[in-house]
Amino acid sequence: MDFSTPIVLENHRVRLRPLEITDFEPLKAVAFDADIWKYTLTRGDDAVSLAAYIRQALEAREQNLRYPFAIINRESGELAGSTSYYNVAPADKRLSIGYTWVGTKFQRSGLNRACKHLLLSHAFGALDCERVELETDARNHKSRTAMSRMGATEEGTLRSHRPTQGGIRRDTVIFSVIRPEWPALRESVFQQFDVRG
Repeated sequence: MDFSTPIVLENHRVRLRPLEITDFEPLKAVAFDADIWKYTLTRGDDAVSLAAYIRQALEAREQNLRYPFAIINRESGELAGSTSYYNVAPADKRLSIGYTWVGTKFQRSGLNRACKHLLLSHAFGALDCERVELETDARNHKSRTAMSRMGATEEGTLRSHRPTQGGIRRDTVIFSVIRPEWPALRESVFQQFDVRG
């Protein structure tokens, strides 16, 4: 899977394009809310932590470890947050979607689901994946519910999996979507975004 060429994905609701250092200023408008970052591995709710978040994301892209996107709400043109591909394993034809956050005013608006539609479509299409994984902090019930509602299968909990904020090790819940499930999900959960020419 080659991430050297810029990836831009779009449906009628959202546009995903490569995250850039110049996104710092517009992201400040939505990132400075502590609730957004409650269950994330790192924070971005002040200027220093947001700058570090963007810098780390771009460094990871340079190392081909992660591909961070800026999320643009097409209705208003506003930058709404960020999401990424990571844990890319070409030989296994799998990757993960994560590092996802959106501003509070964009939550429960369908924007996150529109993003997942684009990322899953590209993963199972152009990137030829057989499996897409999603993970979240076991304490993040909002995220777990959202993943279930979009048709991902909860596979289990990895105990004491990763260090997270506050010097604790979090339990991580793993979800997945596999290629044979994708056509039905496109026609049901993601139908509103899946306009094919």
